Amino acid sequence: MTLLQLHHVQRTYQPNSTHPVQALKDISFDVQLGEYIAIMGESGAGKSTLLNIIATLEKASGGEVILNKQNLSHFTADEAARFRREHLAFVFQHFNLLDSLSNRDNIYLPLVLASQPLKLMQERIVPLIQSLHIEKIIDRYPNDISGGQQQRIAIARALITHPNLILADEPTGALDSNTSQEILALFDHINKKGQTILMVTHSAAAASHAKRTIFIKDGRIYHELYRGNDSYSAYQQKISNTMMVMTNGGE
Repeated sequence: MTLLQLHHVQRTYQPNSTHPVQALKDISFDVQLGEYIAIMGESGAGKSTLLNIIATLEKASGGEVILNKQNLSHFTADEAARFRREHLAFVFQHFNLLDSLSNRDNIYLPLVLASQPLKLMQERIVPLIQSLHIEKIIDRYPNDISGGQQQRIAIARALITHPNLILADEPTGALDSNTSQEILALFDHINKKGQTILMVTHSAAAASHAKRTIFIKDGRIYHELYRGNDSYSAYQQKISNTMMVMTNGGE
């Protein structure tokens, strides 16, 4: 089942100026339900712009983005905010937790903002505490725990809404290599349970956990790779090789 469709998406900043910036020139791809896709490219390639458009934080200048059979370009600001709350979840590089709230309350926050009842929050958090192994830190505060533990809380906050799609922006960028592997193992786990994930990353090691990697260069799709039956290390090498060719100007 197709969850997300992008058709010839473009994004131009300052279109009426003498020097418009075309961040996205022509991006088209589909995301199937349950896929785990990594988006890679050099800085300035358009990765973050693409993620923001899918997140309804920006509007495309041209083309269409259809998520869950709804055309995102037709939303008003209020409709976009409601759609984000009901269908999307986010995992950021720097966690974006509120230090004034306990970890439990940080996880509850999106459901609180959606005016969901406490009973529902309590029901949904129990399996997350178990599967993400956060029993010992659930009632502590973000500034009292490690970066890896904070990212586990952020992932729990994303999952508690039962989102159609998780958008992850450099989720291991602020973590050391061992902690990164732990977080990537969690992403593997939740993807195997059916969660669709779209992850922007600079890390070939992180991208090797995805089932498909889309490379963007100068606002266009440069190449795609599928992991298939490759091991993580074999797929990581293919990703690294593609990045090297792309960076060096190969076609």
